Amino acid sequence: MSGLLLRLAGPLQSWGERSAFTPVRDSAPFPTRSALTGILAAAEGRPRDDASIDAYDSLQFTVRVDRPGVRLVDYHTVGGGFPKAQTAATSGGSNKGAAVITRRHYLADAVFTIAVTGPPPDTARIAHALKHPHWAPYLGRRSCPPDEPFLLRAHVTDPVGELRHRVPLSREPAHPEPDTVPVTFLYEQAPADTPDHQVDILTANDYPVSFAQHQRSHRTRRIYRVEHRLAHSLTCPRRQLTDRLITYCLEDNAA
Repeated sequence: MSGLLLRLAGPLQSWGERSAFTPVRDSAPFPTRSALTGILAAAEGRPRDDASIDAYDSLQFTVRVDRPGVRLVDYHTVGGGFPKAQTAATSGGSNKGAAVITRRHYLADAVFTIAVTGPPPDTARIAHALKHPHWAPYLGRRSCPPDEPFLLRAHVTDPVGELRHRVPLSREPAHPEPDTVPVTFLYEQAPADTPDHQVDILTANDYPVSFAQHQRSHRTRRIYRVEHRLAHSLTCPRRQLTDRLITYCLEDNAA
């Protein structure tokens, strides 16, 4: 198994768990498997109705929560003040005749670092697509572009080990400086080196079965939440963070 590393950071991101047509469009507190799969599928140019979504079943996603962010709610209207024919369309082919009001949830100033692990042919193909994406990646909604660097490493033997020991942590150093800092990890398989009593088991209905526009479906998966103590040396002031991330990325190219 091998993998790659992604950094999901930006002013805003949103990882919806419910239907896109509900009045309240929420956000999960971390990137969903559906959203991560969608980023990879978009980079490879797979349309929503592509039946080969199971091509990503071989992958495992591990999420490191560098910064959980602050929840922000946007009061949003669409289609108000126009004749009925120019207002938002309905699923029955008509128009709503009035403004559509939603409250959209975002995570502000959040950062997640993702280890994508899988068979080398699959991760190599995906890494190439992420370097030359067919459709640009975004953080849950098209209005949420990612910061750079986005793809940290394209070829990693142990991506989860990199998350725990080498990838710079997007977090300000604590003062006085402790030896380690607590960081939340989300696994799709319980880590073998962590006792059961230190693992919280969550469930999420975010494993994509179909992305087809009128036939979206998901199934439930387990998530194992663990708090690891990472070396304090992985943290750094924000003014130095970009340089450290770029240096980390360039090490991959040099190898």
